[in-house]
Amino acid sequence: MEPARALYKGGIDFKALALQSPEFAKHLSSSQQLDFNDPEAVRQLTITLLRLDFGLEVKLPEDRLCPPVPNRLNYILWVQDLLDSTTGKISTRYDPERKVLGLDIGTGCCSIYPLLGCKARPHWAFLATDIDENNIRTSKENVALNQLQSRIRIIQTDPQDSLFPLDKLQTSRLDFTMCNPPFYKSRDEMIESAEIKANAPSSICTGDPVEMITPGGEVAFVTRMIDESLQLRDRIQWYTSMLGSLSSLNPLIETLQKHGNHNYAVKEFVQGNKTKRWAIAWSWTDMRPAMTAARGIPKFAPKQLPFPADLTFTLPMAISIDAASAGLNAELSELPWYWLWDQRLSAGVGYTSENVWSRQARRKAKLAGEDGSASRLPTVPEKVALGVRIKLTLARGNKHTEQQVQVLISWVQGADSVLFESFCGMVKRKLGER
Repeated sequence: MEPARALYKGGIDFKALALQSPEFAKHLSSSQQLDFNDPEAVRQLTITLLRLDFGLEVKLPEDRLCPPVPNRLNYILWVQDLLDSTTGKISTRYDPERKVLGLDIGTGCCSIYPLLGCKARPHWAFLATDIDENNIRTSKENVALNQLQSRIRIIQTDPQDSLFPLDKLQTSRLDFTMCNPPFYKSRDEMIESAEIKANAPSSICTGDPVEMITPGGEVAFVTRMIDESLQLRDRIQWYTSMLGSLSSLNPLIETLQKHGNHNYAVKEFVQGNKTKRWAIAWSWTDMRPAMTAARGIPKFAPKQLPFPADLTFTLPMAISIDAASAGLNAELSELPWYWLWDQRLSAGVGYTSENVWSRQARRKAKLAGEDGSASRLPTVPEKVALGVRIKLTLARGNKHTEQQVQVLISWVQGADSVLFESFCGMVKRKLGER
């Protein structure tokens, strides 16, 4: 696990934080609690966490939105998961050598997403935009304060500009975009929301109207993102946005589906006991993310979740992992597709341009005089209909049972869920026969 993933799992220990930071300690009550309705205390919490946990120095203006660190970190970690699981490689682990370029839309007063992203991953770089002149100025100051000007470039945009102005950003492609859009449709809606939450223990909002209000609210803003993505398509691998309301997800998912997009992901971020945020991502490529990243909202309507792209099953007790690995590799090596197996990892990836495992496909290959492994593809086909990743592990048993082999088949590329299900059925039958 990367160090950042272990942070804030159990919440924030204010008492321990106060022992390390006298500036923060003066904001704690005698019972070691923080008053989240005190804007100065909230700003100092963010400043202290960024300094102690990430080695970042920031200055936060009093009249702009103060970003909560755990919530922003959760968003960064989710984007990492989306990217790590859609490389097409055998391993889905973080590749420390991979260079990534992201765009932060509406970067705010301190560019916290680019700062956190660059600190977490040394080969990440960011472009960051904002329409507010003051946010541009203070963000540039904070980037310079941390000597990250070579990896973070701040650009002021106009309200009429595209949200993804690649020409203005002087780049042709991006690996991802992220955004924390204005939540509210109007000042009245913002005031009404504040009144509803008046008696709830929540952090005070220090945002300026330019950061909090947009015509149509966040649904209209992200819908605009979707509309613009229709033009750029796969010039950006992942389009993502945070949301302030769970109810915003359904209309956005419906919009994506209306445009024929079924490669999307949803996520819930929980900060403390009360505050929740949600996020949506979509891609016009056919590289599919891990199910943990794509279906990250508990108790969400199943029909609104992306197709379950992982299948896990356990083999009979008598089958060892060595026998299962050898049998699986032998069986899949006979197919006329691209197949790469890593014995050390007990894992492999396969790619095909069509169904090559059905009885009809096998008869066709036999009539054509192809003899199994002799027709295997040396490279990934130019047009992939299905890409899969298969991993064998030992499932945990209790003290009374032996460990069993667990098979995980992940759908990593393609658009046809029926083809994926057909492949999974074939693997289950073949491994069960041995």
